[in-house]
Amino acid sequence: MDARHRLMPYTSYAELARENLEGLDYQRSWRQSPVSTLVHLAIHGGNIEPGSGELAAAAADQIHDLYVFDAMKTPSSELHITSTLFDDPAAHTLARAATHTLSWHGCAGSAPVTHLGGLDYALRDRVGLALHQAGFTVQIAGAELAGVDSRNICNLNTRKLGVQLEISTAQRAAFFVGGDLSRPNRENRTDLFHAYVAAVRTAVAQGLVTTNRG
Repeated sequence: MDARHRLMPYTSYAELARENLEGLDYQRSWRQSPVSTLVHLAIHGGNIEPGSGELAAAAADQIHDLYVFDAMKTPSSELHITSTLFDDPAAHTLARAATHTLSWHGCAGSAPVTHLGGLDYALRDRVGLALHQAGFTVQIAGAELAGVDSRNICNLNTRKLGVQLEISTAQRAAFFVGGDLSRPNRENRTDLFHAYVAAVRTAVAQGLVTTNRG
């Protein structure tokens, strides 16, 4: 079967890998930090939810663990594996070893907003407050984007608690010059991109200190 005309969504990474070529249709990158047990995940990066991979990588910097699934083929929507089924061993290894998780996603929306979900309510609320104070619109995610399923990769860490950020199309477009979310332009980042990442980094740093003290 030609994966380029696939009608049904993939239900596992192994299934996706059998029908697509890594390095042509998609690529993966990951690293484990020697000093941090927080992981940033972007399992729908590249052309699936443009900007999510770039945000995750920038927020992780060279401090935290990072995993990015970068969809390269066009269209890339068929490479979307839902968060409760995403089981790439590289991603799972990082997720299960971490104490804290931020999972970065993009969602539809003509208004600039971030929907915050996941089971780590304390860190979720810190991220929300930091973004709000930086001038961004945030809200607690509704049922569809809530990220509260225990099988969601954001909740597979050692504490079984993670944070899921669902960032609207309009908000992600504002992070790149000219509102252009195409791959070549995603290197051209606006001040809003850097302000958003800085706010998340602040919340993460505060959250980790609080957890370690506890």
